[in-house]
Amino acid sequence: MAAFPPVIAANLHCLEQAIELLGQLPEDAFVRTEERHARTVGPHLRHVLDHYSAFFAGLAGFRLDYDAREREPGLESDRALAIARLREILGELVLVEEELLELPVQIRLECGGTESEQWSHSTVRRELQFLLSHTVHHFALIAMVLERFQIVVPDDFGVAPSTLKFWQAQAPCAPLPG
Repeated sequence: MAAFPPVIAANLHCLEQAIELLGQLPEDAFVRTEERHARTVGPHLRHVLDHYSAFFAGLAGFRLDYDAREREPGLESDRALAIARLREILGELVLVEEELLELPVQIRLECGGTESEQWSHSTVRRELQFLLSHTVHHFALIAMVLERFQIVVPDDFGVAPSTLKFWQAQAPCAPLPG
């Protein structure tokens, strides 16, 4: 596999984890129902996918509007559709060229105020960092949801790369001989 910039590689890793996890889940742990809206995996995963889709929808024009998400309900109840969307996003991520990372983008995210106050300056790299952080956050919530179903996720699922690095630094060293 080609070497990707770390921010792209980290996003790829998270989304690949989701594909692997979805293949192992029982239906009742994934499917959104009206009475269990956010207490299943589907709504959290759909929300994450919506953000990646908004990123790629706006990338060509360098204007990303995270509020213009599709919020496609099928992604909350159809694992095959969710996996297909994950694979589409993976395919788009691997095409992001390193030279693009430092280019400026305009970002819209509703915070109140006037329309002109909704747009901020950023870069492609910073938005990929945001997507990574956002994805890790929702994966941590997914891990908590899955505890209810007695489903164990990998130790690094829903854990920030900086935390993983910290844990590795804290790991005890092997005793010295003698």
